[in-house]
Amino acid sequence: MSATTPPCLPAARPDRLRPLGEADRLPALQVDLLPAPLWREADPGHAPRILLLYGSLRERSYSRLATEEAARILQWLGADTRIFDPLDLPLPDQVAGDAHPAVERLRELSLWSEGQVWCSPERHGQITGLMKAQIDHLPLNIGAVRPTQGRTLAVMQVSGGSQSFNAVNTLRLLGRWMRMFTIPNQSSVARAWEQFDERGRMLPSAYYDRIVDVMEELVRFTLLLRPHLAQLTDRYSERKADAAQAAAFAASASSA
Repeated sequence: MSATTPPCLPAARPDRLRPLGEADRLPALQVDLLPAPLWREADPGHAPRILLLYGSLRERSYSRLATEEAARILQWLGADTRIFDPLDLPLPDQVAGDAHPAVERLRELSLWSEGQVWCSPERHGQITGLMKAQIDHLPLNIGAVRPTQGRTLAVMQVSGGSQSFNAVNTLRLLGRWMRMFTIPNQSSVARAWEQFDERGRMLPSAYYDRIVDVMEELVRFTLLLRPHLAQLTDRYSERKADAAQAAAFAASASSA
């Protein structure tokens, strides 16, 4: 058995992406009230690149269903979306050197992204272990590259009972730690089992409308920050560390 393939983990899709069904079908959306696509008016460049993470492996996972609804809305707004499938993601430190295809793919997608959506169930008053594991697999830096710094972030949660904000509050804390720009708006879906039909599509409700608000705000913030990211993420401590590393390299090269 390979050290990079833990035997307890199920098989996953080679690209580690969750396919998005019915991407063009938005029955709960009043489309005449949502301009699309936003980015072409504000920026003639590429579509905003948004990575979406969810926090449950249940067959009928409401965090995944809410994430898929968010992705459909983002695509309506003109964003380029990717939903990471954590099916075979190992626990942090389970695989030596994090040498696992799912970890490598997650980091690749984070580097690709300009913004992210994190959606967790609330379990025992907190985010799930799966949600935290995904974030823990994203280091603050990989060499000189920082896979989360400067990205925009929208946080969402689903609950089995009454509305709560424990999970989104934790996700906000984690987003700040990962040096991301977490947008002001957020979504918390209460009694999630009542909010989706038998096909897994979200029913019209104030909860759905809030997800639309959050995704619209995420796209706007991503576009607003895009031209200024170099200035907003230029830090003295990082310049100092880079200078010290360059000096050490120069010293070793001259002594060789």
